[in-house]
Amino acid sequence: MKHVYTVGQVNSYIKNMFTQDFLLQSILVRGEVSNCKYHSSGHIYFTLKDEKGAIACVMFAGNRGGLKFHMREGQQVVVSGTVDVYERDGKYQLYAVKIAQDGAGRLYERFEQLKADLQEQGLFAPEYKRPIPRFIRRLGVVTAPTGAAVRDIMNIAARRNPYVQIILYPAIVQGEQAPASIVNGIRALETLGVDVMIVGRGGGSIEDLWAFNEEIVARAIFDCSVPVISAVGHETDTTIADYVADLRAPTPSAAAELAVYDYSLLRAQLDETAAGLTRRMKQKLTIHRMYLENARVRLQHKSPMGQIREKRLWLAQLSDRIKRGMQDRTDGARHRVALYAERLNGLSPLQKLSQGFSHIADKEGRTVTDIDSVQVGDLLTIHVKNGRMTAQVKEKEFWQWKKES
Repeated sequence: MKHVYTVGQVNSYIKNMFTQDFLLQSILVRGEVSNCKYHSSGHIYFTLKDEKGAIACVMFAGNRGGLKFHMREGQQVVVSGTVDVYERDGKYQLYAVKIAQDGAGRLYERFEQLKADLQEQGLFAPEYKRPIPRFIRRLGVVTAPTGAAVRDIMNIAARRNPYVQIILYPAIVQGEQAPASIVNGIRALETLGVDVMIVGRGGGSIEDLWAFNEEIVARAIFDCSVPVISAVGHETDTTIADYVADLRAPTPSAAAELAVYDYSLLRAQLDETAAGLTRRMKQKLTIHRMYLENARVRLQHKSPMGQIREKRLWLAQLSDRIKRGMQDRTDGARHRVALYAERLNGLSPLQKLSQGFSHIADKEGRTVTDIDSVQVGDLLTIHVKNGRMTAQVKEKEFWQWKKES
């Protein structure tokens, strides 16, 4: 009995076969858009068909960043992506990574191939990018002599700095003759010695802008000794010239703003700088005036006459201090003498005698202070305040003085 497989096993086997096919992992498919639906999740579901068949397609929301147009029924497109099997339903479909309108598809392939080749050769390397001068005198412009691009560049450049000379090379920017014309314009303006060069044109389809994707234009920009600003198309348009140029501007108007410094802004900066310099000069002068005034005061203070005046003042102050010191010393001494005099006066025998006291001495002149030092019949000398007298001891009586507690 033959082996029986489940539906899931069959679908898994077919998916594995698709996965192993290298061609189906990166394929370009051309066809007409049908049943196109933009889902709320951001995914795009559509069918790609031609006269012989149809294939279901999906572009997930994460890949929509590179889609530059809105898909509609009946459009002829070239889809780049992977063919794989949705295993649950057993259906294969094309998972789109990039979608380009047909006609632009082949050009897009050429664009990617040339971009890869030039990048490998180093034409896009940042070390070869030259800085754009901040202030220029002559601006070279390679673009069509008519159209919005040249008018925008001239108007904005004149408004930002009317003193900048604009030299226009009227180039052909579309068609078979455009690449050679653009190259001639770059070389001619380089010979004239302009300071900065703008190379560009207004917006258009990839076919309209294709001249700026040609290798000869890219190499002319790379070899140019003058800094080049590319300004091709609108902000979303990108060409090989943008990668090679020293600076890419999203629009011709933006290129003029990048190339020409705003004169009014420069004047304002110069005025502000001048005001700042004047302010700092005044501050410096004020500081130096203060320094000179301080030096004058110091010089006046250190001059001979100033020293003499200072010494005289010092001597006068010192004399006053000496006088005050001597007066204080004299007053203090007088006060001490008066105190000593009072103390001596209080100790004077005459003072005691004048108060009613007397001094008694024996016949040898010794002061009698104790009753036991005399005998009855001894002669004593009694001194009073105005004289002395002699007395004889007739009787003795001993007293015992009691101390007060």
